[in-house]
Amino acid sequence: MTSIPEAERAGRGRLAAAPEKASVSPRDWRNALWVAPLVFSLIVTTVYPTIFLVSLALTKSTLGKPFGAFVGLKPITRALFDPNFHSAVLKSVLFAFSSAIVELVIGFALASLFVALLKAGRYLLTLVLLPLMTPPVMVGIAWKLILAPSGGLLNGILLSWGVIDQPMSFLASPVPAWLSIGVADLWQWVPFVTILCFAALVSLPDGVREAAQIDGAGPWQRLRHVILPLVAAPLASIFLLKLIIGFKLFDLVYVLTFGGPGFTTTNATFGIWRLAFEQFDVGRAAAQTLIFAIVIGIVTIPVVRLHKRASEYYS
Repeated sequence: MTSIPEAERAGRGRLAAAPEKASVSPRDWRNALWVAPLVFSLIVTTVYPTIFLVSLALTKSTLGKPFGAFVGLKPITRALFDPNFHSAVLKSVLFAFSSAIVELVIGFALASLFVALLKAGRYLLTLVLLPLMTPPVMVGIAWKLILAPSGGLLNGILLSWGVIDQPMSFLASPVPAWLSIGVADLWQWVPFVTILCFAALVSLPDGVREAAQIDGAGPWQRLRHVILPLVAAPLASIFLLKLIIGFKLFDLVYVLTFGGPGFTTTNATFGIWRLAFEQFDVGRAAAQTLIFAIVIGIVTIPVVRLHKRASEYYS
């Protein structure tokens, strides 16, 4: 009988003890191909812009010469201690929350009316959507013409009714200027909120309302104890969506007031734009953009939790 050499036996032992190499099956490749577009989209739309923005914020960057000398956290600390930036961020937060609350209330009321009108409500909803189809810049130009002190529609109406005895410049004072921006934003985005509320309301089963009506619940009781709890989660989603849109306010400020009078209507987005394209300080603008994004993330956390709680509690 032939004996096996000791080294050969040891080699066979190591081969037997080594784990089998996992092979990639065709199914794994197919799964990877399904996920690849999502990963590619995240890299293009999120990872790359974030890295680009952080690189600008850490370097001395101008509009003509980005990525200059490395300056560390200097632009970020400068933005953190800039009172003008604090004021602009505060204005953005206040405007986003106030406009989202007002427009959600009005949109929900209009949607409830359209649901009550049944088929006629669907046709009216189509008409209400017209402002939503108008570009934001055109909305700003239209409202600038309406609010103009000379020949403006609003001044003409107020003069003819005797409310005022001389034309008013609504965009030349801080409070009327913010109210004008708010009215224009409301005119543009209430249709969007209305159609989302309408979709949430028509998804409710008719039997729920009918059962509450048979039990003797009045309109206010049906609204408070039946309808609002059932649509709480969709309303929280709509509020969050409008809140984010409010943070992105730029077009109306640019066209209506250009941040004035003075800097009273300069919000965070418009202030960052002026910093980058008027003062050409792109590095500092990038630093403010990063801080503003973090602020948005922090202030929207309670709304996200509210949506999650409403979804769990009323589902």
